[in-house]
Amino acid sequence: MRALVQRVSSASVTINDEIVGSIGAGLVILLGVTHDDDERDVAFLADKCVNLRIFRDDEDKMNRSLLDIKGEALVVSQFTLYGDTRKGRRPSFVDAALPVHAIPLYEKFISAVQSAGIGTASGRFGADMLVDIKNCGPVTLMIESRKA
Repeated sequence: MRALVQRVSSASVTINDEIVGSIGAGLVILLGVTHDDDERDVAFLADKCVNLRIFRDDEDKMNRSLLDIKGEALVVSQFTLYGDTRKGRRPSFVDAALPVHAIPLYEKFISAVQSAGIGTASGRFGADMLVDIKNCGPVTLMIESRKA
């Protein structure tokens, strides 16, 4: 499981001209699922995202977590995180899990973040989404689960 995590001042996701999710300060988590991911990957990655110390403290150091700042999370499915561009000019997505495997793990990830006490919004799996991100910092990190 792989996540691109962006520290934001605000963010939203729009589908067919309708905002379906929005947050204030917190994290946008673009989540990719691969074939052999399971609930252990969900638990690891959700815990890492909510506890990652990437928000500034009073001394202007990245020393506070999403929990510490009482921030929010916008979780968006992103199969392209498993795009392989090593050969040719067209990405291969064979490493991305099929929806039958990915959707339940995506939904469990959202639930795990919510269970940690984080206000959570999300996109819609498989939809054509417009994600508006006000990246703060800018701070963007790639996080991978235990198998990476």
